[in-house]
Order: sequence, then structure tokens, then C-alpha cells
Amino acid sequence: MLNTQNESKLPVHAQVLDWLARQQQAMQDLLQKVINIESGSRNEAGVTAVAHALAERLLAVGVPVQFEPVPGYGVLLHAQVNPAEGTAAGGAPIILMGHMDTVFPEGTVAKRPYREEAGRAYGPGVADMKSGLVLNVFVAEAFARCGGLSAPLHLFFSCDEEIGSPATRNIIMDRVRGARAVFNAEPGRVSGNVVTSRKGSMVVEFEVQGVAAHAGINHAAGASAIEALARKTLALHALTDPATGVTANVGVVHGGIVPNMVAPHAKAEVDLRFTADTDPDELLERVRTIVEEESVPRTQGRITVARRTMPMKPTPDDLLALYQQGARSLGFEVQGEFTGGAADSGLTASVGVPTLCATGPVGGHPHTEREYCELATFVPRAQAVALAVLGLS
Repeated sequence: MLNTQNESKLPVHAQVLDWLARQQQAMQDLLQKVINIESGSRNEAGVTAVAHALAERLLAVGVPVQFEPVPGYGVLLHAQVNPAEGTAAGGAPIILMGHMDTVFPEGTVAKRPYREEAGRAYGPGVADMKSGLVLNVFVAEAFARCGGLSAPLHLFFSCDEEIGSPATRNIIMDRVRGARAVFNAEPGRVSGNVVTSRKGSMVVEFEVQGVAAHAGINHAAGASAIEALARKTLALHALTDPATGVTANVGVVHGGIVPNMVAPHAKAEVDLRFTADTDPDELLERVRTIVEEESVPRTQGRITVARRTMPMKPTPDDLLALYQQGARSLGFEVQGEFTGGAADSGLTASVGVPTLCATGPVGGHPHTEREYCELATFVPRAQAVALAVLGLS
């Protein structure tokens, strides 16, 4: 592994910061490369291509990289920067985490490739969270080049976070259990803040069976699955309760065959968000009651899929303070904040690992055509992560 710390008389932390300070254009170049690779969830080839593009820099400085296949989703990327030989190091690692999949469908990159304008980068997944992946790679490379670690530094990039980590949630929890800390490089908030707690999420897919009939000749003989679905949608949306932090949104619907047929079938997906104070099992049972209720006579509903992401428990005060101390020394202030968005940081916090989220570059409007990354935040936020890693190790 490349290590240049003996080539400079600067202290190791200064070497790390100095090297990162000179990487702005290289960061943007790698960001452009990975943005222009289509990697929506379940795009195996695209996610795998992103993993290999990120691995190139790590391999070039001697950081070993492993690709763990996840059939149907792509690969997991594992990499590790070890302390220098002879260093008295504890075994518990520090983990830089992220996900390589995006929410965007095939063809989005062709319509909206990477571009830069007025200090911002644009493109599918630029904030959520390809810029964070790039940041983590450069932090790892900085330590590979300069040394300074007294604990192992792991990179762990997943492939299915945007759909609730159905294939990797157990792997993630097993992988991080016992770690010193996790820094999850979701985008920094528009305010510049990091995230210290999150809601959990639940996606429930359900279907409704009705009775087909000619809509003009024999309307009364039918039982509309679409009408039943509409009634269920209203009931599901009524689960929203600002007092408890629960929100419900039926965001995808399909149904019917032709306009002049009473619809025999319909299906939908509902997204639910909840805080750590909510019992997710009880919430799911409330959803099940609504779905299975005979909201229109002779119709039947059933849940087909239910997947969830755990709420992120609050970041320990000392971990937030460590990051804040580094940020302050670099000239910027940062606070911790709560967000309704769910992330894999909920999984890592759920197994007791101190977790800080949204340590990536600052970005806004994720999951939309307006998604952007503030390029000027790349270097200072990479330096802040590096200082926190040094503080922990």
C-alpha cells in the first residue's frame, strides 16, 4: 500500500488535509465518471460498473478491494485501509458507508448526463449519493498515501438502499456490528448540517382482486378493484399523524384492463415513515387491516410485499462533537438535525454502532431532475471526515 508520510515533515493530519486540499478537480472527474453510469436499483450491470470505477483509484494506491455479488442487484464493494505495520491498533474498524444505486430509471443518464453550472454539479444521483461515494474513496486514498491510522478503516458500499435494502440489510448489520463508528455519506443537508437521527420507512405492496364485467351492459355484476383501491388509498393516507410523526403515501398504482370493463385487478405501493417511538409491527397490522377490508363488496385485498428500514437512533453526542470540532478547525460550523428520509444508517444504529449520517458533500433536491451537489463542499467535508477518523483512531 502506498504510503508517503515519510516524504514530508508535516504531521500526519496535516499531510492528509494537504493532500485532500489538492484533489478538487480529481473528485469532480470521478464524480462525472460515476454519474454517467446508469445504476438504478436492480440494474446489476450498472451498479457493478460504478463499483469498478470507484475501485480503480483504491487499487492504484494498493488498497485491496473485494466485490461481493448480490444476484439481481449488483455487487457490494468492500475495501480496507490498515494501520501501518508496527502500529498498536485496536481491532474495531471505522466504517465509511454508502450506496451505489439510484432511484432513476434506465435512460435517465442519456437525457440528463453530468454537467456543472455555477459551482454546482447536476445529474442522476449526484447528491444521493454518488458524490458521497467519491468523498469516501478520496478519504480512504488519503490515508493509504499518508498513513496516520491506528485502527482499520473500512469502505462498505451497498447496492439496493433506494428500495429498502431487501437483499443486503442483514449483511450490513453483520458487517458493522462492533465497529467504532459509521460515517454514512448521504448528502449534507442544504443547511450544511449532518444528520443525527432519521425516520424509519416501510414500503408495502398490495393487490386487490375484483370481479370483471362489461361496464355498459352488465355494470352491476362487476366489483371494481380500482374503486376498492381508491377507498383503501384514502384510508391509508388517513394514517398520517403529525403528532406521532407517521406519514403514509400511496405513490404507485396500477389497475384495470380497458375502460369499458369493471376492473378485476389493481395493485399499489404505499410508503410509510415513522419515528423510533413507533412500533413498526403495529403500524404494519393497521395497514394490513385496511388492505384486507372488503371496502367494496366482493373485492379482496392482500399484502404481497412488506419491507422496512429502521429509524436511525440519535448519534452519540461525543461522535457529533468530534466531527464538529474538525469542521470548526476547517472554518465551517455544522449542527446535527433530524430528517424524515430513511437510510441504511438506521440499520447500523439499530445494532448499537455510533453512526453519523449525511457526511457527504452538501446537496439538494434528491430524487428529482433538480438534484445538485455543491462542488465547493467536496474538499472541506472530506477533510472533516478525515479529522473525525483520526480522532477516533
